[in-house]
Amino acid sequence: MSSETITADAAGTWQLGDLTVNRVGFGAMRLTGSAAFHLGTPSDRERSISVLRRAIELGVNHIDTAAFYFSSLRSANELINRALAPYPKDLVITTKVGPVRDPSGAWQPPARPEELRGQVEENLRQLGRDHLDVVNLRLMGQDSVAEHFGALAELRDAGLIRHLGISNVTGDGLAEARSIAPVVCVQNRYGLQSRSADADDILRVCGEQGIAFVPFFAIAGEGREQGASAAVSGDDEVLTAVAGAHGATVSQIRLAWTLHQGPHVLAIPGTGNPDHLVENVAAGALRLSADEAARLDSLPS
Repeated sequence: MSSETITADAAGTWQLGDLTVNRVGFGAMRLTGSAAFHLGTPSDRERSISVLRRAIELGVNHIDTAAFYFSSLRSANELINRALAPYPKDLVITTKVGPVRDPSGAWQPPARPEELRGQVEENLRQLGRDHLDVVNLRLMGQDSVAEHFGALAELRDAGLIRHLGISNVTGDGLAEARSIAPVVCVQNRYGLQSRSADADDILRVCGEQGIAFVPFFAIAGEGREQGASAAVSGDDEVLTAVAGAHGATVSQIRLAWTLHQGPHVLAIPGTGNPDHLVENVAAGALRLSADEAARLDSLPS
């Protein structure tokens, strides 16, 4: 079976509340340019639109985005709207609120609780929707999540949001959020060589509680997330050996390892390259042996 014929359901499905998604989804951040946010050069608009449409053809039904994903010429939400509206009935769009960028792209202090409604409404406007499927509260150093998460819970009760998630959260923060409203997903940094004991603990807790764990930068190694390449350094012999055994790329093995961490783990690799998109989706069909998983686990984090 070639990569071109593998679809996103190859890795199985998971629930975001009452919404069923394929475990291989798509992250929209890299649609806007050659690097994240305002870095790099803006993307070709038609190419980004074609990547989104190809993702749907390959069975992707979970897209992760945010209103603050924009470059000097491109907005991820606008591209999604242009490419996919009217949206497929099974498509789940997850967005996030909390961070603030001004029109020039400069980062500002994170939103206060009373400002979150405006961010939710901006996502609704850009995406052309009357409600948001899932909204993640992206934490930016807050000691307590109660006020911010409580504000989003009120918007959920008002019908603007269907389900809530939380991003960049500690174990205590997750427990605090769950005491306010149901949490359907946690979006934290996690990858083969960007793990920690605390991150592993949250991964475990999510599995025990039936919460989706949705890592970001699962492909990129340390320091690579802002650049155009996620290529591995030449001395990572274990990775290259496992990749060679499967006839796969190193990036595909990183994704396969991520999915191997549990049935509740979702992948949201992002790309503006149609060939990389096909490879990312095909990674969902890879199955690591116990020995391969153990060898990869032994890599330094």
